[in-house]
Amino acid sequence: MTEADKKPVLVIPQLIVGLGNPEPKYEQTRHNIGFASVDALSRSWRIPLAENRKFQGEYGEGIAPNGSKIRLLKPLTYMNRSGQAIQAVTSWYKLPSESVLVIYDDMDLPLGKTRLRLSGSAGGHNGMKSAIAHLSTQNFPRLRIGIGKPKNAVNTDNSETVSHVLGRFSAAETQLMSLVLQFVAECLELSLKQGVEKAMNLCNSRTIDNSDF
Repeated sequence: MTEADKKPVLVIPQLIVGLGNPEPKYEQTRHNIGFASVDALSRSWRIPLAENRKFQGEYGEGIAPNGSKIRLLKPLTYMNRSGQAIQAVTSWYKLPSESVLVIYDDMDLPLGKTRLRLSGSAGGHNGMKSAIAHLSTQNFPRLRIGIGKPKNAVNTDNSETVSHVLGRFSAAETQLMSLVLQFVAECLELSLKQGVEKAMNLCNSRTIDNSDF
């Protein structure tokens, strides 16, 4: 069989990780949209999450819509040490890095936009830097959720960036983000059924906006 005859390897997630920070003060902030995503999946797929000290996070496992086993994780290590919790789960279950799908916020994407990729750099995101360091590779899928830039983005200094990322969504944005989270679940269900590469077509081509209400 030649290289050309080989079918591409399907990348099917076995562990879905949402990045965020613990503590009530960070709840529903833009930076915690990864947590919100895993909470939404937990409800939708009826997979309860519970604190697991061995995995340094809130963890749950169950049967995904594709009929296979899926694991959900919210690291409770704080964002810049997220990789510790991810590595704890992958080491325990001997999961390959490419079976880990990480969900996190991205300021470079507008609200309503999502981007699914098979691999890539951290792009300045501390949680992803930690994940890449602990998995010792960039080759694992990730789903970025747009949180937009601060309004006066031209002269944004570091403090404005921090307050934007750690700020909460407005009422209208919250309504929009609830639709985004439904869409994220669709993307991930397709990833589980047909592989991440196939799901990229759906996930990367659509923008959720006010017309979806």
